[in-house]
Amino acid sequence: MQVNGTTALVTGANRGLGRALVTALLDRGAAKVYAAARRTETVADLAAADSRVHPVQVDLTDLDQIARAAAAAADATLLINNGGSLHFADPLDGDLAAIDADLRTNFVGPLALSRAFVPVLENNGGGAIVNVLSLVVFGAVPAMGGYSASKAAAASATQALRAQLTDRKITVHGVFPGAVDTDMIRDFPIPKTAPAAVAAALLDGVEAGEESIFPDPMAQQGHRAWREDPAAFERQMGSM
Repeated sequence: MQVNGTTALVTGANRGLGRALVTALLDRGAAKVYAAARRTETVADLAAADSRVHPVQVDLTDLDQIARAAAAAADATLLINNGGSLHFADPLDGDLAAIDADLRTNFVGPLALSRAFVPVLENNGGGAIVNVLSLVVFGAVPAMGGYSASKAAAASATQALRAQLTDRKITVHGVFPGAVDTDMIRDFPIPKTAPAAVAAALLDGVEAGEESIFPDPMAQQGHRAWREDPAAFERQMGSM
């Protein structure tokens, strides 16, 4: 699909990659962007700067808010499930409540949003669903056990949605970034890619019809390594 003229809803629009996606959509001629965040005041400046931006309250763990967002954005043709959470909880000793929070935010929330927006996209003649996943889908990082599992579950749901929506004029895209320079991993001493560059590559992939998008050098290198030797890549990620 082409971004120019589309109406998009972006979750997690208040900071990081979500904010960069809002800007990138506007730069490419989106007709309207619903900037979704838990608190609408955090995206008020985006709306003040461009009349095409419309703040929408969305807590990914609140099914009522998700339903209201789908009703408010009834003209949407593009859903970008970007919002998420990261708790540092390893599978053996991590807080199960933290792992559950990651699963609810990163898996159940985007799935609920997708279910709510499928009728919206269909009513508007079709569109696209974009799920921002992670390179950890291909190799879990133990210190982020809950996060890794939640993104793997979301990747599986992405595949399942794609299969179901093939004949309904809705494309489904999975995005697998590596390290993005956001608050979420600010303290990690590793090379990171600027959110604006990741946002641009993500939209390039959607416009090109790519089902799996690797939007930065770490993602591309990691995917190549996984294809060459999945077990070796798993061990590499497991040692982080």
